[in-house]
Amino acid sequence: MSRAVRIDQHGGPEQMKIVDVSVGEPGPGEIRIRHKAVGLNFIDVYQRSGLYQLPMPLLLGMEGSGVIEAVGAGVAHLKAGDRAAYASHPPGSYCEVRVMPAKCVCKLPDAIDFDTGAAMMLKGLTAQYLLKKTLPQGGLNKGDFVLFHAAAGGVGLIACQWAKALGLQLIGTAGSDEKCALARELGAAHVVNYSKEDFLPRVKEITGGKGVKVVYDSVGKDTWDKSLDCLQPFGLMASFGNSSGPPAPFAPGILGNKGSIYVTRQTVFSHIATRESTQAMADDLFEAVTSGKVRIRIDQRYPLDQVQEAHRALEARKTTGCTILTL
Repeated sequence: MSRAVRIDQHGGPEQMKIVDVSVGEPGPGEIRIRHKAVGLNFIDVYQRSGLYQLPMPLLLGMEGSGVIEAVGAGVAHLKAGDRAAYASHPPGSYCEVRVMPAKCVCKLPDAIDFDTGAAMMLKGLTAQYLLKKTLPQGGLNKGDFVLFHAAAGGVGLIACQWAKALGLQLIGTAGSDEKCALARELGAAHVVNYSKEDFLPRVKEITGGKGVKVVYDSVGKDTWDKSLDCLQPFGLMASFGNSSGPPAPFAPGILGNKGSIYVTRQTVFSHIATRESTQAMADDLFEAVTSGKVRIRIDQRYPLDQVQEAHRALEARKTTGCTILTL
C-alpha cells in the first residue's frame, strides 16, 4: 500500500485528499519506484482545476525521484536499486510508491541528490527544450535578446542560468522587486517588474527598438498581446503555459501585420515522447547541473500531507524557484 494524493472531481486545493492505494508489480515496460521526493508544477494545478480535463478519480503529480524497487520485462536501462528521477505521464507522483512506464524514467547521477532530482526534471527538461529546440528562424546566437516571463519561477530561474551560459541576453519579467532581483542574481541580463512598469516599452528600450527574437511565455492571457509586440520581424512567440488563463483566440492575419511572426504552443511531453529523446535531453540537463552552469533552487518544501497549502502558495504566486513535496 502507498499513501497518495487523489481528487474525485475538479476544483480547488480542498479537492486533494490523502488516500491509501494498492501498488502491484510492474508489467512489461514498467518500473516500481519508491519516492524520496516529489516535484510540484503548475501543470498539477491545471489538472486539478479542470483546465486540463482528465478522467476521475485522478492521482496527481508529474515529477519525482527515488529508488527503483522492481522492473518489468523489456526494461533494460534501469534495475532494482538504481537512483532515478523523471517527468512523465500519466500523473500520479504525489505518493510514496508507484508503478509507472519506464520510458521517461532516467538514472539519476550520484552527484545529484534526491531533492534536486525531484525538483529539476519537468522544469529543467522544459528549459532545455525551450532554449535548445524551440528556436526562432535562424536560431539563437550569443548576444541575442530573448524575453522570458515568470523569470523567478522554477522554469524561469533554470532558464536564466542556462541562457547566460549560452551567451544570450535574457530579459526576465516578474511580479515583485524581490523576484526581479533573484532572476538577475541567477543570470538575467535585464529584469522588468511588470507590477510597476509596462514590459513592452521597457523591452523596446533595452533592445534599441528592435525587439527580441523569441518570447518564452508560461503566463498566457495577461502577457499575450504585448508579448507579440515585443517580437522583431520573423520572431517566435513560444507559449508553454497559462498561469493567468489561456490567451484569447486571435486571427492569424495579425501575425503578418506584426512582422510575419511565428507562434507555437509547446509541451514537454511532445519532446520526451521517446526513450531516446528523453535520455538525450536529460543527459544535457544533468551535465548543466553537475557542471555548475545551472543550480536548482528549492525555495519551498512541504510534507505530502500539506499539499493543499503548497497548491495555494503556487497559485497565489508566493513561490520562487522550485517546490517539492517531502515524504
